[in-house]
Amino acid sequence: MINKVNIMVILKKKFIAKDTIEFVLKNEFISHHASPGQFLHILIDGLTLRRPVSIADIDKSSNEVTIAFKIVGTGTKKLASYEPGQSIDVLGPLGNGFDISNTHPKKVLLIGGGIGIPPLYHLGKRLSENNVKIISILGYQTKESVFYEREFQELGDTYVVTDDGTHGYQGVVTDVLTKVSSFDTFYTCGPTPMLKAIKERLSNSDGYVSLEERMGCGIGACLACVIPTSDGEGYKKICQDGPVFHAKEVNLS
Repeated sequence: MINKVNIMVILKKKFIAKDTIEFVLKNEFISHHASPGQFLHILIDGLTLRRPVSIADIDKSSNEVTIAFKIVGTGTKKLASYEPGQSIDVLGPLGNGFDISNTHPKKVLLIGGGIGIPPLYHLGKRLSENNVKIISILGYQTKESVFYEREFQELGDTYVVTDDGTHGYQGVVTDVLTKVSSFDTFYTCGPTPMLKAIKERLSNSDGYVSLEERMGCGIGACLACVIPTSDGEGYKKICQDGPVFHAKEVNLS
């Protein structure tokens, strides 16, 4: 895991859905070292703890890093007030992401919920470049919450689900799993209840989960983001050992 403190310049900012903002940042080191599933730990003015934000896309040719986040509290509200031209203090890239170097699936299923969707887009793009067939299931609260739908459609078959049925199918992501006939591996990121339900439904399949968690230090020192292992013999640090784990490796109960 390679990481260090970086200064990133905000190049672009736009609202991509209700209370959801996308930043395009510039930094050579992170753009050339970050892998799908890793995150940035961002220092926000006036706050003691950094905020973790997943990487949504990378463009090595232009040294650009894209992130997307939802305004859910004081930290993200402050971050959302930043404008292009400003610099932000970032620790990263952090964590262990999706290991795709030693696997060669022909067809994968991506299952994302809410702000857990951006890291799956980065993963999907990288897999697509290796001629892997991509199928995506994306879950949102309402039509106003939907983002990256077109981008995922460009990668392959995409099913959109909203809680209230205002866009796509009505329900939750597990309600449309029957639409997918087969796949080699699944990758999922989103709220813990969603991940738990997916683990139970796809218990006989090979897959990986990426956990969202409020983190303290981001480097495994404070023990604020531990999760029990499935064998009951210990704990894993989400920020350091994860945020990506094999689905059978951790206990989400």
